[in-house]
Amino acid sequence: MKSNRPPRPRFESEAQPTQTQTHNQIYGVNPIVEALRAAVRPLERIMIATGAHDYRFNEIYDLAKERDVPVRRVAREELDRMMHVGGDRTATNHQGIIAIIAAAQYADTDALLDSLTAKIEAGETPLVVVLDEIEDPRNLGAILRTAECAGVDAVFIPERRAAGLTETVAKAAAGALEYVHIARVTNIADLIAELKRRGVWTVATDEAARVDYTSFDWRVPVAVVLGNEGDGVRRLVRERCDATVRLPLRGHIESLNVSVAAGIVMYEILRQRTQGEARAYK
Repeated sequence: MKSNRPPRPRFESEAQPTQTQTHNQIYGVNPIVEALRAAVRPLERIMIATGAHDYRFNEIYDLAKERDVPVRRVAREELDRMMHVGGDRTATNHQGIIAIIAAAQYADTDALLDSLTAKIEAGETPLVVVLDEIEDPRNLGAILRTAECAGVDAVFIPERRAAGLTETVAKAAAGALEYVHIARVTNIADLIAELKRRGVWTVATDEAARVDYTSFDWRVPVAVVLGNEGDGVRRLVRERCDATVRLPLRGHIESLNVSVAAGIVMYEILRQRTQGEARAYK
């Protein structure tokens, strides 16, 4: 079933790859400085080789901070490998720095939080998804696809130790990046506290929880918190939440795939919120 919601604003078409750009990355100090200054293309992250030094790195750090683009130090061998994976096997002079182009623009965190507050004040019940260190880009893409179909108002992901809006995510999301508002935050636990302050209930999935997900009353402004594929929601994040719920398991496998669990919970929320609506069937 197709959504009737209008897509998010599109960006102008990207330039064709040049000698300092492959299909999803930019390399070299000057091109990255100019990309940050122009702020036309969304950047997922910037990686600088450990031990690399250039007086312009300070400007890159400053501009990246202004644009909310994470900067990481990595082994030079990783940058060399990325050049080959990116498709340019001849240009290896990356100057110790590579920027990854994001598949979509991230939303401004404060603006997104303010929009949730405005909806609550208007009597609406926004639905938020918070993802705590989801590392598999296909899982992230699948969750975003379901979030769009379920009418989720906002998705928050961490800047570090998590998948970002890469091309793999965009492919798995099947167009959802055009509609879903996604913001990055530096600290998920702090985000939970801020959501609570703004009147949003925060509920984490936890296999040890006493309450089944179907028993919780989701007809309130709520944020569903889902954790890492292996470890689930981190303890500190879980303890900050208002409540925890579990998805009962009847088989021999210990857990569900996180994207499947996300879909089950989101559609239970949708079921509870729409079950009282009048429907006519023929």
